[in-house]
Amino acid sequence: MVKIIQKRVLMLSDFQVYQNEILAGVAIFILLIVYLIIKKTVGNKNDDQKFLKEHAKKGLGTLEFDHKNLETQQNSQEEDSEQQELEIVEHEDLFGSEEGDFGVIETPVVEEKKKKEKIRAITKREVPPHDKISKGDFKEFTGKRILLAEDNIINQKVIMGLLAESGIEIVVADDGQIALDILEKDDNFMMVLMDAHMPRVDGFEATRAIRANPKLNHIVVVALSGDTAADDIKKMNAAGMAEHLEKPLKMDALYDVLYAYSSDDDNEEEYVEVVITKSLDGEKGLAICGGDAEFYSDILNEFIISYEGSADKLLKMLQKNEISDADKLLLDIIGVSANIGAESLHKTALTLKESLSNNDKSNISSLLQKYNKQLSELITDIKEYL
Repeated sequence: MVKIIQKRVLMLSDFQVYQNEILAGVAIFILLIVYLIIKKTVGNKNDDQKFLKEHAKKGLGTLEFDHKNLETQQNSQEEDSEQQELEIVEHEDLFGSEEGDFGVIETPVVEEKKKKEKIRAITKREVPPHDKISKGDFKEFTGKRILLAEDNIINQKVIMGLLAESGIEIVVADDGQIALDILEKDDNFMMVLMDAHMPRVDGFEATRAIRANPKLNHIVVVALSGDTAADDIKKMNAAGMAEHLEKPLKMDALYDVLYAYSSDDDNEEEYVEVVITKSLDGEKGLAICGGDAEFYSDILNEFIISYEGSADKLLKMLQKNEISDADKLLLDIIGVSANIGAESLHKTALTLKESLSNNDKSNISSLLQKYNKQLSELITDIKEYL
């Protein structure tokens, strides 16, 4: 026991001897921590200043983090969310003269400049009265190039023999896929004589692919088929076949088609000017119309006559709960808007139709407002094009 006490006294004595050194070490450690804290704080401050300077150079100005402003923005967002509940409102509420009448906040859109482009297009001319056509009459089309898409060898030989001395260059494709492969590499053709029924890729599918490619706007597609019923002809036209030649092929009918779509000047390339805006893709619409500028203009005129007041009609239908009639009208608009190249209106009409079908009342009001605005812009662009 005495030894233990002596040992503890000795330890206490040692601590007293090294007390100053221990305290000095602790003080140095504390100072070191304080120094590191100060350095980190200063560094963060410098980083913040550097960040602000960099953004100021980019034109972003000084960043302010105002608690009251943030709280105001949050409250505003909550109010906007509550205002998006739908009710079919009166005409002056939905199509008011000022934007934002219905609590719908729209991001300002910078008006895109309308640009005009010239593209090659199909032109058709009147065929004058003529006597019975002979093989020699086809020399009138010397230098023209025709792509013949026909899987039947006998039919190939008939057409090749008929035009053998005409000076017309004929390239043969055994099916629709081969025709598309040829056009991918060489689009310098006046016409495609397209058999409607072929293996692999038939004439309908091949024609739709041709009409979807703006680079092929100048090529007219003429159907070759034994189908002569009105429904069959309508189906061919819908696919993009501008004309129909009946099998077995008649010489006069072939001459008339070649004359109608050949240029007066062999060296002349026909161009048509189209307007491309955010509302109207004239190039796409013209391609769907087979590159026929006159036909496309007729379709655009018809759209104005038939659908310029469609926003008002839709509103009145919904106010009277005539959902079925509104659905039918939207179905027509969806198809026509796609055909004329009005992609924005097409998408909005499609979304609005889906909302009506699903009874999704939360979106109908804002979609109607959006539809009305896009329709107005589209009508303006169409009138400028015409």
